[in-house]
Amino acid sequence: MGTSWSAKIVDPAAPPADGWSPVVDAALDRIIVEMSQWVADSTLSRFNRAPVGSWQDMPADLRRVVDAGRAIGQASGGAFDIAGGALADLWGFGPPGARRGLPADADVAAALARSGGDAIESMGDRARRTRDVALDLSGIAKGFAVDAVAAALAGAGASDLLVEIGGEFAGRGIRPDGQPWWVDLETPPGISIAPLRIALHGLAVATSGDYRRFVAHEGRRLGHTIDPRTGRPIENGVVSASVIAGDCMTADGWATALTVLGVDAGMAAAERQGLAARLVTRDGREYLSPALVAMLG
Repeated sequence: MGTSWSAKIVDPAAPPADGWSPVVDAALDRIIVEMSQWVADSTLSRFNRAPVGSWQDMPADLRRVVDAGRAIGQASGGAFDIAGGALADLWGFGPPGARRGLPADADVAAALARSGGDAIESMGDRARRTRDVALDLSGIAKGFAVDAVAAALAGAGASDLLVEIGGEFAGRGIRPDGQPWWVDLETPPGISIAPLRIALHGLAVATSGDYRRFVAHEGRRLGHTIDPRTGRPIENGVVSASVIAGDCMTADGWATALTVLGVDAGMAAAERQGLAARLVTRDGREYLSPALVAMLG
């Protein structure tokens, strides 16, 4: 996944004989084998190469992530797209690697035509592409991985834990001192706002931002978050979006969608969906959704 993981676990009376790392590694390996576009023989990569219109077997976890991503895409008015692989590749954020210069308008239009979750159809445990689109779950799969690792650890006997993958967290139970798992929301570099600390007791948090991966061109810095509606990196002033939810997959997908929507539409969507969310803009302003304000109160 191109990042690191960590876990804080309150050891139960009978921890696994081989320790906790093999439990985490096994959970992550299963996800990578199914959902990574960076692995040529993953289930997702083979699905993207299958002939358009042909039905392909799709494992339950992959279907769950795809269905969740499509639902977020519809609820956000198209601000989230699980089938935007052509656009990610075009802008240098996919497996083909970085590019020189910016793509031509015609290339953006062509990649847009090869995008859209509406081109993914499912029936039972099978799915197919109705156009030559490419699944890209990078905006939601990491959150699912956090949930999967937490579930695997719980299944191995850990009831009190905090799991983190690439800055996204899920907390269950409590710490040894009886406190919940406290986590500070990530603040973008160079932004001076007061720290915001939340208690992850049966909750998860994900943050999307344009300060980790970007394209620099002639003095412009274009973040890796692409607006599926325009086919271009966002330039709406939002540098960070955090969402707290009951599961990290939901938090991850919606953090990406709110980043794309921007302050006004993003805050409206958060209120409409009942999301606990924080947006931070490049000028250092902070916006909290009503659900987050109530949670902090």
